[in-house]
Amino acid sequence: MEVVGEKIAQLKAMKNYPKQLFYSGNLELLKKTKISIIGSRKPSKYSRMLAHQLSSSLAKHGACIVSGGAMGIDAIAHKGAGEANTIAVLPCGIDIKYPAINKNLLGDIEKDGLLLSQFDMGFRATPWSFVVRNEVVVALGDVLVVAEAELGSGSMRSIEIALKMNKDIYVFAHRIGESEATNELLKTGKAKAIYDIDEFVAEFLHVESLETGCSDDFVKFCQTNPTYDEALKLYPQRVF
Repeated sequence: MEVVGEKIAQLKAMKNYPKQLFYSGNLELLKKTKISIIGSRKPSKYSRMLAHQLSSSLAKHGACIVSGGAMGIDAIAHKGAGEANTIAVLPCGIDIKYPAINKNLLGDIEKDGLLLSQFDMGFRATPWSFVVRNEVVVALGDVLVVAEAELGSGSMRSIEIALKMNKDIYVFAHRIGESEATNELLKTGKAKAIYDIDEFVAEFLHVESLETGCSDDFVKFCQTNPTYDEALKLYPQRVF
């Protein structure tokens, strides 16, 4: 564990620039185009599938995924991107690996990607440290994607932070009665909907056309827009 030795431009959008920022891993990821992906700790099958597809496609085409290392959408986004293409911002000391269920995932990110934290070794997560963590996650991304969120959820705080930072917010299109927070963002014009993942990735990364000659059977299968259950049946080890 070391302290980042120079200012990170994206973090200047924060209300107060961190007095210290510890890291473990590959700082070169901070130089890449970054997109923050957050959402529910208990997402629907629909949100899980789309979050994985989105993070995988973005990483494949050169972007780095930023999230908070939590259960649910955070973990799915990290896994979809691959450990070498993701940054996990922790609400605790880097040595804690919280939550415990994601210990192996966070260890792999530390080895091949990047862990960041404002907190000293040994510091355990508290309610206020999650808010601090969320601000860093939002600030690092060029835009924020909220995969799924309910009104009154923890994701709402990140949404508020993004709005204050004038960040563009993107959400998946959900049915009425589901993911009410993201539907409210669309209703009020505070977010844009992602209707087509390939189209979004191409536009965001300024790619004229996405590669279609992929040799990964799982990626090819995902490009057919299967249901979550269909993907789980054929690729149980690749679907989270």
